Amino acid sequence: MRCVIARFPFDLTKSGVLESMKGVKPEQVSGESVVIGRRTYPVKQVGQVITRQDRRDFSAGEVLRAMTQLGFTCRNLAPAPAPTRVLDPLQQASAMLGAPVAA
Repeated sequence: MRCVIARFPFDLTKSGVLESMKGVKPEQVSGESVVIGRRTYPVKQVGQVITRQDRRDFSAGEVLRAMTQLGFTCRNLAPAPAPTRVLDPLQQASAMLGAPVAA
């Protein structure tokens, strides 16, 4: 499959990506990821290995799009947890005593 990553054309195949990633130890995933074989890789690490470009030269979206089209399982960022309301010490003490908390 022909795709463009960081303004450069690449002819990628699923078997070629599998071969490129063989023996590459996955870094810790903290954002978008790609499952290749039985391992989960950060999308930027995959992009760097298959394109041989610096990670700053391409976006995660470009690599995610290409990996999805090749049939790999891709995972986006987990949704951020909802912010919790912070109580001041007086409100926290009132809540602990069972008094209603002022909104």
